[in-house]
Amino acid sequence: VDLLKEEQRTYLSAALSSIKTEDRGVYVQASTMGSLEALLEFLKTSKIPYAGVSIGPVHKKDIVRCSTMVERDPQYAVVLAFDVKVEREAQELADSSGVKIFTADIIYHLFDAFTAYREDYRKRKQDEFKHIAVFPCKLRILPDCVFNKRDPIVVGVIIEAGVVVPGTPLCVPTQEFVSIGHVASIEFNHKNIDTARTGQEVCLKIEHRGGDAPKMVGRHFEATDMIVSQISRESIDAVKNYFRDQMMKSDWQLMIELKKAFKIL
Repeated sequence: VDLLKEEQRTYLSAALSSIKTEDRGVYVQASTMGSLEALLEFLKTSKIPYAGVSIGPVHKKDIVRCSTMVERDPQYAVVLAFDVKVEREAQELADSSGVKIFTADIIYHLFDAFTAYREDYRKRKQDEFKHIAVFPCKLRILPDCVFNKRDPIVVGVIIEAGVVVPGTPLCVPTQEFVSIGHVASIEFNHKNIDTARTGQEVCLKIEHRGGDAPKMVGRHFEATDMIVSQISRESIDAVKNYFRDQMMKSDWQLMIELKKAFKIL
């Protein structure tokens, strides 16, 4: 009997170590090898990465392993416990270290719980980073569409590439990247809108936000100059991490172009 148990342990250990895991992802616990494989297959199909796998109840040591994600990528500081018990000590450590444990005996319930958690996490992070994230855009002032030259600058523009949202900081690359203010509002057909994309002709109200003196059309930059969003390493990271779902492929291409122009590493 002892020999059989040892053989089983060796088999399980070899089977677990052969499962390919990611650097960032959830931790998965299941009652049997079969149920673990079924859950991993489901996660793979759902594009949810996993960083660790185990068989049996959730112990304190499992939470210690998972807690490394709290610093690295908190959305994955999660244990998906499929048809297994959670030891009391493990639950207590999870509560105090910021690890979330989801338990269920049906795969879909586990998936739904994690998906809802991740969506809530994403919304909270978007709220937290919305003032840091800057979407890439290139725009030009339309002929005879300068309605106010200085603070606020009010101009009719065409979005040549990318996306403009309220709060976007703007600058002029050909005038030594002079900052001209932030987009206060976007108007289309005399109505305020939240977003303007490539090809749209809209009216922008651009407000000065402290610092140096307000800039003026015709003095600090020309109505014919290309205007772009003022991005930074921090703003790019915020978009990458929390606003990826709002970016199109062409937006990423423009982000790379602007990154080079701003000499951001």
